[in-house]
Amino acid sequence: MDFQRTAQVDLPFAEAVTRTREALGAHGFGIITEIDMQATLLAKRGAQIEPYIILGACNPALAEGALAADPRIGVLLPCSVVVRSTGPDQSEVHVFDPDLIPAVTGNEALTGYADDAGSRLAEALDDLGS
Repeated sequence: MDFQRTAQVDLPFAEAVTRTREALGAHGFGIITEIDMQATLLAKRGAQIEPYIILGACNPALAEGALAADPRIGVLLPCSVVVRSTGPDQSEVHVFDPDLIPAVTGNEALTGYADDAGSRLAEALDDLGS
């Protein structure tokens, strides 16, 4: 079972992050958290990794509905979006596949929210790949 979706992006990391933010915004997501894994691992462990950022994307209307359907859903929010460098002018963008949410939670009432989020995230990834 694949738990994520990926887009290959022919852009340097910083530009890929900017484009990812724009693509998510165009499909109703705002960024409410940001984790710079490269800086964190360097500071906490002295580890050197390629540029890698985790964006917490949230569509407020979908989040509100999902929370009303199952207050425990917060453990899966916000939607995690990873942008990572794979070369000087290459990046990958990964998103958690929300279609898994009803199966993970056992709550079919979340299906509509998961489908909507999944469609919007797929469209954002498509935008990045074009």
